[in-house]
Amino acid sequence: MTYTFSFKFLSTYWQFFLNGLLMTLELSVFAVLLGTLFGTLMGLQRVSANKLLKFLSSCYVEFVRGTPLLVQLYLFRYGLIILFPALSKISVFVPCVIALAFNSTAYVSEIMRAGINAVDVGQTEAGRSLGLTRGQTMRRIILPQAYRNILPALGNEFVAIIKESSICSVVGVFDLMYMSDLVRAGTARPFEPLMVAALLYMCLTFPLSKLMGLLEKRMKRGNAA
Repeated sequence: MTYTFSFKFLSTYWQFFLNGLLMTLELSVFAVLLGTLFGTLMGLQRVSANKLLKFLSSCYVEFVRGTPLLVQLYLFRYGLIILFPALSKISVFVPCVIALAFNSTAYVSEIMRAGINAVDVGQTEAGRSLGLTRGQTMRRIILPQAYRNILPALGNEFVAIIKESSICSVVGVFDLMYMSDLVRAGTARPFEPLMVAALLYMCLTFPLSKLMGLLEKRMKRGNAA
């Protein structure tokens, strides 16, 4: 039997994809914002002179790197409810954002650590010679330069989170992947809804990837000058 492709279902189900796309964006934006915030703090711990903080942050990063995102998602989705039954009433959106941010924090911390280490040590010495404390030097001199260095990498992390957020569909978040599965079930079209979902993911990630690539090239030209 020859399979006949048809996308007529879009006239009826287009809003499913739109709602799923918006949910995917919400998940990704919240996760990246939280991941950047806590990743910055974790990155500072990674370069801290305090050995205990360095050890704890290293353990955290290795745990995230060494475990699948799906396992982390299940731990937050079901583990929090077991530990705190009152949380069973909250939206499934919340543990999904926490899980994605938990994962993103580890990678952002490594990006931040690399960005801080890339700043010339003379900048730190100059700050200290001006009478600034270690914290003031980090906040006023090092971090602004570090953020400038890592901006393309943070953009790439956003792209990665957009794609990884699709895993949240397995716990019932109405994201793009979940909605495409609903359309597949409702239309008995096993393939076309996935093609639409893939195209929409590309519409989100491809422009971001190109933008980050252009930004990185511009920054390299600026540094060379």
